[in-house]
Amino acid sequence: MKERAYRLALFSAIEGGTPFWTREINERGAQSVYERLKNNGYDSIKHASVIERVSAFESVTSFQSIEKNGGTFIIPGDQHWPLRVDELESPPIGLIVKGNADVLSNPSLAIVGTRNPTPYGTRIAGDFAAGFVDREWDIVSGGAYGIDSAAHRGALVAEGRTIAVIASGIDLQYPAGNTRLFEEICENGAIVSEVMPGVPAMPHRFLTRNRLIAALSQATLVVEAAFRSGSLRTARDAAELMRPVMAIPGPINSPSSEGCHRLIGERAAELVTSVADAIELISAL
Repeated sequence: MKERAYRLALFSAIEGGTPFWTREINERGAQSVYERLKNNGYDSIKHASVIERVSAFESVTSFQSIEKNGGTFIIPGDQHWPLRVDELESPPIGLIVKGNADVLSNPSLAIVGTRNPTPYGTRIAGDFAAGFVDREWDIVSGGAYGIDSAAHRGALVAEGRTIAVIASGIDLQYPAGNTRLFEEICENGAIVSEVMPGVPAMPHRFLTRNRLIAALSQATLVVEAAFRSGSLRTARDAAELMRPVMAIPGPINSPSSEGCHRLIGERAAELVTSVADAIELISAL
């Protein structure tokens, strides 16, 4: 097999963002790790599930599954590989991209927030997305309901490009209510996944995909978020990468803005109130 096939075998067997396997692949190389898994080079009890999946891997079938669903499997060193993700502590083994892979390395802003926004949050997310698109930036978000959807739609309405990083396979269109939105995203932008087609979205996969949202973007904006929110994880992932993190203030009695106020209060995010503010902040760093 070639490097791409070795990486796809590992990609299909290992959960994204696993530090142990990241170190193994970085130190030994994909081929060596694959062969060690096949030849009892790892603890057969501790790593039973990974060994089982690698043993069952069929290269031709796996590549066909990706292509059948309109995706492309990219790996480090490829023309379209986004170098920004290599800065992660646990970078992806590979990525499945549906749509225009050219956009993955464009200047981009992540816009994230709650799935249950107020009308204020929805409007702000769309306005900021459109404002950055007007300045020739792309918008990255997670394809979920709420702020994510508002950000994607704001970019599309402004005739810009947007990237959805999802927690399921590219064929599952999760959430189902955003099927049409995903189709529109793929016309000029892209959907990115760190799991094989057919793999469902699970709670832990939303957390690991959040690091990709942060890594694909040059800066992250949190629009509305509860006090405990996955969006705060994305913000902290961005901060660990030394990327600018910004937050939109809201009413002091709004539960939907508690997470943003928390980030601002902890000096983990800069307060911004306009697109011009955000652009100036990013440019200064």
